[in-house]
Amino acid sequence: MNPPGPILAATDFSPAARHAADRAARVARETGAALALLHVLPGGSLAELRQWLGAGHALEQQLQAETRGLLQQAAETLQRERGVPVRTLQTSGEAFQEIAREAERQDAALMVLGARGAGFLRRLVLGSTTERLLRRSTRPLLVVRQMPHEPYRRALVAVDFSPWSAAAVQAARRVAPGARLLLFSVFQVPFEEKLRFAGVDDATIEHYRRQARADALHRLHKLAHQAGLKADAWEPQVTEGDASLRIVETEQVLDCDLVVLGKHGQSVTEELLLGSTTKHVLAEGSADVLVSTARV
Repeated sequence: MNPPGPILAATDFSPAARHAADRAARVARETGAALALLHVLPGGSLAELRQWLGAGHALEQQLQAETRGLLQQAAETLQRERGVPVRTLQTSGEAFQEIAREAERQDAALMVLGARGAGFLRRLVLGSTTERLLRRSTRPLLVVRQMPHEPYRRALVAVDFSPWSAAAVQAARRVAPGARLLLFSVFQVPFEEKLRFAGVDDATIEHYRRQARADALHRLHKLAHQAGLKADAWEPQVTEGDASLRIVETEQVLDCDLVVLGKHGQSVTEELLLGSTTKHVLAEGSADVLVSTARV
């Protein structure tokens, strides 16, 4: 299943950004997508340089030339090692704005960033810029944490049965077409503490718990069927508890190399909480994270 547009990988030439570009190249080769490598020069720093030395100063020209050289060298390395053509793009400005703008201009099917880096990429995933980028863009975002050694093998796809869940499954299939999908759902007994306070006995609460688990399992099978997943290409994972904690726990226990999250949840409140869930998975997990921004 090929992406409808190219893959856009942003780089600041840090080791983490090189891992991200390598993963982007691997995905491009596996899916047949085109690949573009983007570097954003910080607009604020350039503005200060021009204020001090004047526009078009030789130092600015040297900086631009050195950056072009590094970008071209990175592209040639990917082409040589991964066997995919790479187009280079260079711009300046606010990082998240330029990445989002370039993704729209290129009609990118996927944006790829490193989870740690120097300069803007470090701020991108550790601060608020990721949320700003996700709010601004309708493009899926892949945050790469690991040095890639092989195609994705096991992808944990967290679903809540909202309109974004089916799109998350589709995104996982596009980015990791050869991976086994673990469709993951978290349930809780509604108002369990209040039920106990009201005197509801343990047997009744346990009945509600089994019912909630069975309902989640049934809905996972229905989602897989609607997505056209073959029986040997996926497996259900249902657990009880806090979504943020359980996602990271399951990812590590089951040795997943990719976690897929939908951008939104079932309600306005869950949409606000998703940012913290994504931050927690990025901070505490070890797998790459794909955030799907579409809904079906």
